[in-house]
Amino acid sequence: MNLPKNPYLPYLATVTKIIDETPNIKSFQVVFNDKKVQKEFSFEPGQVGQLSVFGVGESTFVINSPPTRKEYLQFSVMKVGEVTSQLHRLSEGDVIGVRAPLGNWFPYDKMKGKDILFIGGGIGLAPLRTLILFMLDNRKDYGDISIIYGARTPDDLCYKDDLKEWEKRDDLNLVLTVDKEFPNWEKRVGFVPAVLKEENPSPEGKVAITCGPPIMIKFVLEALSEMKFDDTQIITTLERRMKCGIGICGRCNIGSKYVCD
Repeated sequence: MNLPKNPYLPYLATVTKIIDETPNIKSFQVVFNDKKVQKEFSFEPGQVGQLSVFGVGESTFVINSPPTRKEYLQFSVMKVGEVTSQLHRLSEGDVIGVRAPLGNWFPYDKMKGKDILFIGGGIGLAPLRTLILFMLDNRKDYGDISIIYGARTPDDLCYKDDLKEWEKRDDLNLVLTVDKEFPNWEKRVGFVPAVLKEENPSPEGKVAITCGPPIMIKFVLEALSEMKFDDTQIITTLERRMKCGIGICGRCNIGSKYVCD
């Protein structure tokens, strides 16, 4: 779906459900107020939207529901600043602005037939979630799917319902870890890059996709390199604060590249 004629104008959308993911992360399911927009809206896995609280401002969040499930869009918000704090004060039934879809997306077509390794940390599972669910909805197109996901504490693991469902599947391998030992935690203990090294996945026929805190990504990329993953087999997210979201203002540039373009 194309952006509105004026891409700076948001669509109005109603919050239909709010999910408390962690003590400081909430997921918001929204539906466009215009039924025609809701019906025609489309996006690619990994694209983002600008959510606006009227009178406060707007911030960028990945659409973490998959494009194969069109009942609503889901965005997950960590409370870290003014806009995110105002979003956390919303109630079901409130109206917000949504400018979407924006940004680039995961090259999922090029991954068909390959084994996929997802490596996430904390809220970094949000961009991966949309692609994981998309691939599960198109399961025959992809090889083995593995997920290594960690957080500081068990309470900080996002999408706990998804994690429970993924653990039950026999066509997906899920490894969960937390940074240190906690009472009643019976899964892995250790930082995500260390657990990745313990798993020691083969790079043959595989694509690795990672998102999480910058320091985690740094050491994950180093670990993958040590395991002989070629740069062409590794995908990570580029994250900078967006303003216009359409490749004009230049505020999200990384060198000559625009994150939103």
